[in-house]
Amino acid sequence: MTRFGYTLMTEQSGPRELVRYAQDADRLGFDFAVSSDHSFPWLDSQGHAPYAWTVLGAVAQATERLELMTYVTCPIVRYHPAVVAQKAATLGVLSGGRFTLNVGAGENLNEHVVGQRWPAVGERHDMLEEALVIIGDLLDGERVTYEGAHFRVDSARLWDLPEQRVPIGVAVSGAQSVSRFSALADHLVAVEPDADLVTRWEEARAGLGPSRKIGQIPISWGPDRDEAVARAHDQFRWFGGGWKVNADLPTTEAFEAASQFVRPEDVAESIPCGPDLDAIVEAVSAYWEAGFTDVALVQVGDALQQRFLDEAAGPLLERLRAAAPAH
Repeated sequence: MTRFGYTLMTEQSGPRELVRYAQDADRLGFDFAVSSDHSFPWLDSQGHAPYAWTVLGAVAQATERLELMTYVTCPIVRYHPAVVAQKAATLGVLSGGRFTLNVGAGENLNEHVVGQRWPAVGERHDMLEEALVIIGDLLDGERVTYEGAHFRVDSARLWDLPEQRVPIGVAVSGAQSVSRFSALADHLVAVEPDADLVTRWEEARAGLGPSRKIGQIPISWGPDRDEAVARAHDQFRWFGGGWKVNADLPTTEAFEAASQFVRPEDVAESIPCGPDLDAIVEAVSAYWEAGFTDVALVQVGDALQQRFLDEAAGPLLERLRAAAPAH
């Protein structure tokens, strides 16, 4: 059965609110919650960027059954991979084995803060490959000494590990990244319902065991469609640039400039807006039709977040589960 998640979007809500939303998501029956891991919002109007790992630690203690994930952590610039492994293992312990570490090659917007050069995509993939080896070995309980082209580790070990190894998902976008990373991670992460990507992933992982395919989709639920469109345009017009553009822009001002000609109607074409739950189900169905096993919903904006959870999330989950096929 398709699993449905709730997004703790750190760019648009403060840390205390995010913990409260996670508690509601747990109570409502969402299967999992994913948290963005950013140092900046995409646009100034979003207005937040709390530290994801502190938030997730609090959420682990404030919830009972909700699986937790990063979506996604970049372990190559702002964080050293050995530090990411320690954070993931600790959260695995705190959550009682409810944590999955999802990683990717990151965005300049969130990594430039440490003052290092932003590498080109090929180099970032080289770095991510090394990072996955280091993180995987540490999560396996090994004592790790490693010297690569980009990272060094000197006799590292994780002293607190959960009973079951923390699973790793990796964000991929095409054949090259699938072939490179599929054997180093357990699960696929993607932001578009690409059936060919899922097929390539399954073929590359043949014989390596079961694997989840985890996607994410923004929605702008609200009782007034015009207001929902306006909110989506204000908060999410950056989304239309695509990740090849989004990965390299360094500041919120750059995202403002890059999205200045995006119209509200353009956003409404790609994000379901308004009170129609069936329209949201139809948009989400593209993911399970493409072979995704897990889909996280992003309710755009903080203004109606609590109202979405109070009024719409429960009925929406019922409709999604009724419509989704069993796997």
